[in-house]
Amino acid sequence: AVLKDSYWQGEVHYLRKNGEERVSWTGISATRSRTGKVQNLIIIVSDITERKVIERRIHKLAYFDPLTGLPNRSQMHERLDQMVTSARQSNTHIAVLFLDLDRFKPINDSMGHPAGDRVLKEVANRLQNCIKRQDLVSRMSGDEFTIALSDQKSADSAANTAVKVGERILHALQQPFFIEQRELFLTGSIGIAIFPHDGQTVTELLKNSDMAMYHAKDDGRNNVQFFDEHMNKKAVELLEIENDLRYAIERNELELYYQPQYATADCRMQGVEALLRWHHGDKGMVPPGNFIPIIEDTGLIIPIGEWVLRQACTDMAKWQKSGLAIDRIAINVSARQFKQPGFINLVQEVIEETGIDPHQLELELTESILIDDLEHTLDVLNRLRAMGVRMAIDDFGTGYSSLNYLKQFPVDTLKIDQSFIRSLPHNTDDAQITRTIISMAHNLGLGVIAEGVETKEQLEFLQQTQCEEIQGFYFSKPIPASQLIEYVTQRTPSIES
Repeated sequence: AVLKDSYWQGEVHYLRKNGEERVSWTGISATRSRTGKVQNLIIIVSDITERKVIERRIHKLAYFDPLTGLPNRSQMHERLDQMVTSARQSNTHIAVLFLDLDRFKPINDSMGHPAGDRVLKEVANRLQNCIKRQDLVSRMSGDEFTIALSDQKSADSAANTAVKVGERILHALQQPFFIEQRELFLTGSIGIAIFPHDGQTVTELLKNSDMAMYHAKDDGRNNVQFFDEHMNKKAVELLEIENDLRYAIERNELELYYQPQYATADCRMQGVEALLRWHHGDKGMVPPGNFIPIIEDTGLIIPIGEWVLRQACTDMAKWQKSGLAIDRIAINVSARQFKQPGFINLVQEVIEETGIDPHQLELELTESILIDDLEHTLDVLNRLRAMGVRMAIDDFGTGYSSLNYLKQFPVDTLKIDQSFIRSLPHNTDDAQITRTIISMAHNLGLGVIAEGVETKEQLEFLQQTQCEEIQGFYFSKPIPASQLIEYVTQRTPSIES
């Protein structure tokens, strides 16, 4: 710009001798000779650091809540308006949650506003831990907050996600607040509106989610309500499922089914995978897809996961005593279970109590669990390996697969996700991916098991690619423990079966 126009101006960051960074508004003018050649540059620098600091403060005051640091009402309107515009163009949906704390006023009245402010700050922190990075949480005023969940593919998807987040928030709020050496308890009421079904504009969405929130208040507080009646019915059903799940263990409604796993070469049974089933007292058998996400979201996975581990190992011990030919039992472990400080002690305790051989216990972990906290993961895996417990990576190929991580993890088996097996051998892409996973695993010294095998053609393809083990409906659906004993003693699967 200086060479072309003989002038430039703009912001320049510079360092003082003491290392302090400052901001300046700088103008550069060129002086030229009669022939047009640049002879000198005249640079005028005006320090504007303090002005920039003031501008940032003004911006923060204008767009952020000074108490919680969350976006304020103004920023919520602007960003939600951008979300609506984007959703309209991409034909996606948005869920808006309007949260009001229940009986927050007595805290201010009895303990004073400073205590109330500390509670609001803690509420803000808990809300941020309940959402993803791309979602938006803001403080509207007082004890009212809004959450916007964008980029939902359908109205049902938006509704399901909103219910899960809403339940997560209610659960987070129910944990005690420790203020001024006192233990306080809060609940919240949440109303939900879905774009574009419940409103085409920001104003309509906020108004209707606010209205739904008052329905939640009228319905006894500490619950989630939709503006739309049909979606509201769905939310009520999900809440009922969660409440019933809390008593499922003591009512003996939970049961383990087992799906056999076979050696691919000769189709002889090697082990079983334990799968959780729920016989609801009134609703009958509840599909796993309807309740597994709920127990993971609400934290019920901790007590229920412990029950699964104990029950599966108890069953394994019975089979061993009766001489049943089952060499291994595989149990799924969730991220919450794996991160629990007492998880290793629990596994050790169950092995000692049931008396099973640690080598016959295989824990299935997903890729996302393994890469979440590398140092912690390696420590837990190495300690489990030292105990003799086997490890498998479940649903391999559907997450972030890293060879660098795989080399470090003391795992025994990769489990190919059934989404790659389903269209074998006709889908060339899935066939090549499957071959690659098997070859890679063998190069790393790992075994491979393929799940979801349903046809003879799939079995033959996996035999040709030297996949060690398989499981799927081609041999057996998951069956109760009582039927498994009969199945093992009476049936010998073969390729022609």
